[in-house]
Amino acid sequence: MLKMGSIQLVVFDLAGTTVQDDQDVQKVLRKTLQRQGVSITMDEAAKVMGIPKPVALRQLLEYHLPESIKVTDDMIDELHDAFVSDMVSFYEEDPSVREMAGASDTFKVLKESGISVYVDTGFDRKTTDALIERLGWLKQELLDGSITSDEVESGRPHPDMIFKAMKLSKVTEASFVAKVGDTASDLGEGTAAGCGLVIGVTTGAYSREDLEKEPHTHIADSLPEVLQIILEK
Repeated sequence: MLKMGSIQLVVFDLAGTTVQDDQDVQKVLRKTLQRQGVSITMDEAAKVMGIPKPVALRQLLEYHLPESIKVTDDMIDELHDAFVSDMVSFYEEDPSVREMAGASDTFKVLKESGISVYVDTGFDRKTTDALIERLGWLKQELLDGSITSDEVESGRPHPDMIFKAMKLSKVTEASFVAKVGDTASDLGEGTAAGCGLVIGVTTGAYSREDLEKEPHTHIADSLPEVLQIILEK
């Protein structure tokens, strides 16, 4: 039985947080934009990690394209379809795809402690399903569910995905929720939702220095460290 005020739900990010990411998403994003003749740096790609990918594509295109070229919805849809196709292929087939060290053990301990475990993401449902299927988390009953950015009105840094996870897990107070992620948008999401814990992890797109500039309650260097923070709450 959980004590009053303890964490009842943890919402983890995917790539860079619970999934090992060797800048794979950034690389695919760069490849996608090159189809439109736009070249971006890895740093630019990293800065938009965590937000819905159509939003990221629009931001980058509007910044790099001349004002004479209007960024249209059709353009974004076409590029996003290409991005999804490439990401799904990568997550289904690439031998490097693996979970972050300690992910399964962390999920298992949380669930054994009576805490609901969800993942949320800037990916769409198709990409997310390919990744989760590859990692086998649902088959192992390590997750209670997943929320994707195309299933809510507004993706990160808005709190919609956390609120949906709360509804599904029947958690009534955001102070009973921990949000864990590796990007500014993760921390912004957790803060906007009013989460009791907002934990940045240094294993992904943002450095400790970058994460410390964002609103948070804790910064951790690994998932075992995150687990310790949550269980001590």
